[in-house]
Amino acid sequence: MSATTFELALADKKIFVTGHTGFTGSWVCLWLRMIGAEIAGYSLPPETSPSLFAAAGLEKDVSTTFGDIVDYDHLLESISSFEPDLILHLAAQPLVRRSYREPLNTFLVNAQGTVHVLEAARSVKSVKGVLCITTDKVYKNNEWPWSYRENDPLGGKDPYSASKAAAEMAIQSYAVSYPWSEGKGPAIATARGGNIIGGGDWSEDRLIPDFVRAVIGGESLTLRYPNATRPWQHVLALVQGYLMLLAGLSGAEPAKVAQAWNLGPHDATEYSVRDVLELMSESWRRPSLQYMDNPLPEAQALALDSALARNKLGWLPPWNTEHSVRQTAAWYRDFYENPDAVRLITENQINAWRADIQ
Repeated sequence: MSATTFELALADKKIFVTGHTGFTGSWVCLWLRMIGAEIAGYSLPPETSPSLFAAAGLEKDVSTTFGDIVDYDHLLESISSFEPDLILHLAAQPLVRRSYREPLNTFLVNAQGTVHVLEAARSVKSVKGVLCITTDKVYKNNEWPWSYRENDPLGGKDPYSASKAAAEMAIQSYAVSYPWSEGKGPAIATARGGNIIGGGDWSEDRLIPDFVRAVIGGESLTLRYPNATRPWQHVLALVQGYLMLLAGLSGAEPAKVAQAWNLGPHDATEYSVRDVLELMSESWRRPSLQYMDNPLPEAQALALDSALARNKLGWLPPWNTEHSVRQTAAWYRDFYENPDAVRLITENQINAWRADIQ
């Protein structure tokens, strides 16, 4: 398979990935390894068992340092010793419900941890670009019917959303205070992605992993907000966007990408939690469903306007929501039929995506 322009740009790069042992980080590392990039990672050990990172044998491909993003000295040492060209900052406390239980740790990891990455990147002169990953939830959510754009006000009622909005403020401060154009720091971009689905996620309090656990364990699945809509998209849509932004940051004109970018689905059809579960059930097996009486508050409607990424970056994910859900169901079905084939299963889906974008 021929490589795309952004893949060719990254093939000889040294890329440092925080949070690389997580769900998204594992997909990122597999794609980067497939195109020949050199990767080092800094992360806590995988939190779940099974985990995609362990099951796919990525510890053999990625120079790994296990550490906490709030430990600045350890992080700086790891980045300094690798001397990367680029940093992809994925490390986060990403769970809304956990943020209610652990607000202090959520702010430390998501806000202060981002500052640690930016300060370390500024201190290591090999680093030419940093891509920080936040979330669609950084916007002040007015529950309105239209989509949020990159210049809409930031905010956040729950600790997770607020911590990510705080991280965005720190990112903006570093970009202005230490401009790359004056040689005072690396070029910095931010990607704000919507809800992702895909094989290899076993996190707590997430719809697809909860569905998988219900199917495998023969248990009931409890739904918090069955009619809530989310910007569902396959994890590869975001990974593609991240790689395109990293390639831009490493190029001759980083100014073209050194800003905030929405990466949301292009599907015009809105899919609720209930819709996604129906598609998963059709493609695999159907667990019994229950409803939570008094769930913690969560946003009911979220949508991103990704016109900027489509028009300026050329980011056009090829899979719609229905296909993404069916591919996710197929990944888990194939994994539980043959866990030893997880790497091949995952690489086959990456190659299918790569073929479709070409």
